[in-house]
Amino acid sequence: MRQPLHYPWLNFDVDAVQAPAIAVRVEPTETRAEVAAHWHRKGQLVFALGGGVTCRVPSGLWMVPPHCGVWIPGGMEHSNIATANARIFFVYIEPAAAELPDRCCTLSISPLLRELIIELADSVQDEQARDELLIKTLLTELPRMPVQQLHLPISSEPRLSRIATALSQNPADRSTLAEWAKRVALSESSLARLVVKETGLSFGRWRQQLHLIVAIRELASGATVQQVSGDLGYGSVTAFITMFKKALGKPPAKYLGSIAHNGGSAFTA
Repeated sequence: MRQPLHYPWLNFDVDAVQAPAIAVRVEPTETRAEVAAHWHRKGQLVFALGGGVTCRVPSGLWMVPPHCGVWIPGGMEHSNIATANARIFFVYIEPAAAELPDRCCTLSISPLLRELIIELADSVQDEQARDELLIKTLLTELPRMPVQQLHLPISSEPRLSRIATALSQNPADRSTLAEWAKRVALSESSLARLVVKETGLSFGRWRQQLHLIVAIRELASGATVQQVSGDLGYGSVTAFITMFKKALGKPPAKYLGSIAHNGGSAFTA
């Protein structure tokens, strides 16, 4: 059973806070911690300083690797699941306070922006003038961050939703397209066309995206490459590393290391 993430205040209503932007440090306390599906007027940046966070929105799953952030526009329903070792910051921004995308996306987070978020989250209440300067700089810097993508498109189409749920629960399932088609009462060609129509990806590429999301989340939480390879159903560690490197340009260890070193600029997907 997943446990809730803990906010620093009880009965925290983010929309009641009168500020162009606020930052909150959130501490996971269990093996898997979760913020249940909800929405608010303010937009939200989910930023992971360490560990891994997965954001779910109606259109897909978004992975937040260390030193990167996922932007969720205001009014969009979403949930967040964090690994136990995650060091998470939520940054809430008033609509129109900054020119940010009107869609969910992954943003690289520069070292400067990272420090601004940490300072704002840890500032004390009597430092209003300093906070205003931090907020102004943050709102200037955030729209300049490169937009990256590492997400799994999810369709509301019932048959694809069923497949996505099953694969999320058991990513090691290596059933073929024909086998999945039989389960959802479609021909193989019809399912192939449906996946492309609804997600923009072939079935193989779509499943690979899910594997990448799971792999980065688990590797960021401390799992070994061998463990992740087995959990995803790969016949060998070499096959998993080859897939990872082909998709993201670097093997797992170098990919995660470059994210931590460069403040998020390692994204290639």
